[in-house]
Amino acid sequence: MGERRGQGRVRSLVLAAGLSLCAAPLMALDRLEFSLPEAGQDLADAVRGASLLQSLEAQNQTNPQDLLGAARADYGRILGALYARGHYSAVIRITIDGREAASIPALEELAAISTILVAVDPGPLFRFGAARVTPLAPNTTLPPGFQTGQPAESGLVSDAVSAAILAWREIGRAKAAVDDDRVVANHDTRVLDVDVALNPGPELRFGSLAITGAERMREARVAKIAGLPVGERFSESALRRSEMRLRRTGIFSSVNLVEDEAITSPDLLGITATVVEQKPRRYSFGAEVASLDGVSLTALWLHRNLLGGGERLQISGAATNIGAQSNGTDYDVAVALDRPATFSPDTTAGVLLEYAHEDEVDYALDAVAFGLTLSHIFSERLTARAGFSYSAEEGRDPGGSFSSESLLLPVGVIWDRRDKPRDPGAGTYLDAEVVPFLGFSSSGSGLRASFDGRLYRSFGGERAVTLAVRLQGGAVVGPSLLDTPRDMLFFSGGAGTVRGQPYRSLGIPVTRTLGPEFLIGGRYFLGASVELRADITERIGLVGFVDAGSVGLDGFLDGFNDPHAGAGLGVRYDTGLGPLRLDVAAPVSGDTGDGVQIYIGLGQAF
Repeated sequence: MGERRGQGRVRSLVLAAGLSLCAAPLMALDRLEFSLPEAGQDLADAVRGASLLQSLEAQNQTNPQDLLGAARADYGRILGALYARGHYSAVIRITIDGREAASIPALEELAAISTILVAVDPGPLFRFGAARVTPLAPNTTLPPGFQTGQPAESGLVSDAVSAAILAWREIGRAKAAVDDDRVVANHDTRVLDVDVALNPGPELRFGSLAITGAERMREARVAKIAGLPVGERFSESALRRSEMRLRRTGIFSSVNLVEDEAITSPDLLGITATVVEQKPRRYSFGAEVASLDGVSLTALWLHRNLLGGGERLQISGAATNIGAQSNGTDYDVAVALDRPATFSPDTTAGVLLEYAHEDEVDYALDAVAFGLTLSHIFSERLTARAGFSYSAEEGRDPGGSFSSESLLLPVGVIWDRRDKPRDPGAGTYLDAEVVPFLGFSSSGSGLRASFDGRLYRSFGGERAVTLAVRLQGGAVVGPSLLDTPRDMLFFSGGAGTVRGQPYRSLGIPVTRTLGPEFLIGGRYFLGASVELRADITERIGLVGFVDAGSVGLDGFLDGFNDPHAGAGLGVRYDTGLGPLRLDVAAPVSGDTGDGVQIYIGLGQAF
């Protein structure tokens, strides 16, 4: 049992996940050594990553019985890692103080272990001879490496079989399965022949949906949200889409949709949804700090299932610029009620009521808004929204009092291809919105358009460097500057636009009647940010950034105002919920600010 050689007919292929674990200081175990003289670095890392011994050593777990059990298990784990990379003639020796681990009885009491040696001769690399999975559904795409002459990695075999079965399931053959398989390793020719026969089974349709685990949630609403296409041809993507609809409501901590074993005559396949409900209420709080802009506080209370049909009631509040040096405190309160699966399983309808108070350098206003919203999810990447709302505001500035009333019809889309929304390292993001508005009394009518686009690219390996680029912009067309509702105008400066410049410090200076000059937002805005994010350790990262912004009266770069910019350095600490952010920035161009500013918050800047 001291040597194990993969030979003959291979029926079971072991998959291994490659984790790189570094050794920790030892206690009872003096030495754990791996000897792989014929292996390259990648293969050696794979062997170590598969080893339980390596894992125990890294965790300082040196109990002799645990080490013995890990050593005995490592034969199979290491062999699986070698199979996964195309080596089927391996010789593995694991000795514990000179004794072969496989020959030591599992129940033998070992007082102590001094030295463990793991010697691996991976043998030659095998290549695919025959590489067949038949029959295949139309338009099946098998892994590109699964073909004659390519390295015979065992994972490619399982990936090819999974892809073939999935393709059959996608066109209604829910019971597709392996009917027969022949996987033979020829050690003389170093060739692995794979011949897998599938049985596609009959074409089936979705049967009824049974629901288990729903307590406060009404079963009829669970079925409505899932939107399972009962009576239509079975497909894997439709099944998983129904599962995802239930998950994204936030009501359930666990959702699992499984088809029945038996077929209901003539061709119906019943589905059972097993759900576990979360606690219905949730609270959250947030805080950000900027040296000139003051403290920003947010709070939220959420009921996930208000009336038993998935209705989401959210009450949120925010207070910003608390203690700011240049303006007063802004605050707002909003109440939103959303109902999923309205009109269609992917459409959410909502009602919003909001009150906001702004106390800026040159004006103060109070605003209320009431609206109806619709949001439709076209795919995991694309979401569209539309609504109808009424907005009113009253305020004062150095020119006197002002007011506005408007009916708005906002329409927007979000295209999100980021790999990780909270801390993206790759992908793109775009949020674009168009808001036609009709003004009453002294308010003008027109259209407001805005966008927020982001690009992420990472370079390097374990300690990646990420380039993050952001471009923001917006325009209001139709009304004159003073006839435009104030909350539709654009400012630049602060954490959301240009770090290092004071909050909303770049705008348009105006006068009304015979009053003094004061600052309001512009009808055009363009902003850009570039960050270079580098991982220093698993949890700590450094960031260098440059932000720039411009505000225009009649165009994006109309010369009315000089653009301003800021630059700085930041530190990120990964909390598990998102990176804790500390940024230090200063102006690099423009005349709207001077001195260093500090920003603290949770999550990347963008």
